[in-house]
Amino acid sequence: MKCGIIHKVIENSLYYLFYIVLSASMKSVDLHTNIVKRLDVIVMVVSMTGFGRSKVDSEQHNVTVEMKSVNHRFSECFIRMPRQLMKLEDKIKKQVSQSVKRGKVDIFITITGDGLVHKNLHIDWKLIQDYYQLVNKVKETFSLKDELQLSHLLNREEFVMIEEMEEENEELEQLVLKAVEQAANDLRQMREKEGELLRKDFLTHLNHFEAKIGELTDHAPDVINQYRERLRKRILEYNETSFDESRLLTEVAIFADKSDITEELTRLESHIQYFHSSLTGEGPVGRKLDFMIQEMNREVNTIGSKANDSFIATIVVELKSTLEKLREQVQNVE
Repeated sequence: MKCGIIHKVIENSLYYLFYIVLSASMKSVDLHTNIVKRLDVIVMVVSMTGFGRSKVDSEQHNVTVEMKSVNHRFSECFIRMPRQLMKLEDKIKKQVSQSVKRGKVDIFITITGDGLVHKNLHIDWKLIQDYYQLVNKVKETFSLKDELQLSHLLNREEFVMIEEMEEENEELEQLVLKAVEQAANDLRQMREKEGELLRKDFLTHLNHFEAKIGELTDHAPDVINQYRERLRKRILEYNETSFDESRLLTEVAIFADKSDITEELTRLESHIQYFHSSLTGEGPVGRKLDFMIQEMNREVNTIGSKANDSFIATIVVELKSTLEKLREQVQNVE
């Protein structure tokens, strides 16, 4: 029976492989809890929401980088920066991806200072001369006295043009990449702080969930005994003269088989321990935790469908409520 349970767990997800190896070395849940406590120093649950900012200055430029990240199924990065720095887009995304593994990140890069863009002034003297002669001819033809003002010429874009020339500036590019790195680190630190709060919240809900599973485990044998006594009482009410004990035991055995939740409870305990181990692991765990909650919800639903007891039904409602809280928080995890 135990092997059958393990095989089912493996079929549900390859994630269980790590847990099976880990749990094989544990003789009790208490030992697992102690290991979790010892690993608290390396726990790293990272939130997907955060903000980072940096400012780097040089003699000619001031670079400000701001980053904002929110929840997302995948990793996406959107950059708003001056057009002359567009060639740095791939480098910036690669740099940010080292700190952000999952989530949508908006990056705003602002640059002020001298030497960012070289501007040239172009005046079309030939066109101005033709225009001036034409105006004078019109005045002479129609006997007009209006004078041609200098502003009439300078305000026309076809006469005076300002051309922006982008220049290669390796110093500025390095300044931008440095500011991006600092902002990404700042963003990462905030996401880690938020992640620590999420981890503590997970443990609170998980401990409550585990306590309720313990109540179900303790109460499950009583359900069979209570059913046997209720059935015995009903039989005696309708037939006080004769009583077939073997028939009663058969009915109780059928009921016990249909309402047995031992396997579901065993799998839930495995899921809980795997959840704990995921909180102490390295790398993004959001998707794994989300999957694990789905599996836990499936087992709870099965227990609810087998429940022929008001106490179990009440516990199932509480378990579902706790899982929903966990599911909401998992959506914030990288």
